[in-house]
Amino acid sequence: MTLEVEVFWSFRSPYSYLATPRIAEMAARYDLDLKIRPVYPLAVRVDGFFERQDPRWPMYVVRDVFREAQRLGMTFGPPRPDPIVMNMATREIAKEQPYIRRLTHLGQLAAEQGRGIPFICEVSRTIWGGETPGWDQGDHLAKAAERAGLDLAPLDAQALAEAERIEAAIQASHARMDQVGHWGVPTFVFENEPFFGQDRIDTLIWRLGQRGLTER
Repeated sequence: MTLEVEVFWSFRSPYSYLATPRIAEMAARYDLDLKIRPVYPLAVRVDGFFERQDPRWPMYVVRDVFREAQRLGMTFGPPRPDPIVMNMATREIAKEQPYIRRLTHLGQLAAEQGRGIPFICEVSRTIWGGETPGWDQGDHLAKAAERAGLDLAPLDAQALAEAERIEAAIQASHARMDQVGHWGVPTFVFENEPFFGQDRIDTLIWRLGQRGLTER
């Protein structure tokens, strides 16, 4: 029996990026329906999010994600540009967010077209892999989309034409996260039980095993 898992995931989250190889591995190995649900980062979803955090927290995250990438054997580097527009000195988040809105809308469309997993894998590596400065320029995203089995130009056109519907779907994913009792990414939800973080994938697989998880 195919088991269904919702995957709440953000293009601005380094931990979401670090989870992508395991997500792809799970999809290939197990009889699972992994439903990718792209969401906006907390910095955009919650007003004043960074202002409420301990000032030491960002530096710890930087140290931790570099360490985790090394452990996983993944390339990693700060995104250039940052997917969200913010003043790093004041922590002020701009009202207009062209990068993360475009990425999240494209991710939603990719998921609807059954290419969500390869799309988040390829695009997040382009953004977070540390090897593509100016990921938003030239044909970087187009090549990432192509590797995921998609054509970026018509996808962008569809995102513009259906912006209101796509935005509603993303907001529905935010509401669903609230419903199951979590807020961060990546979060995996199985039978309304949330598993937060790339370090809880093994726990998720253990739970799935209790419900009859089988290999393909």
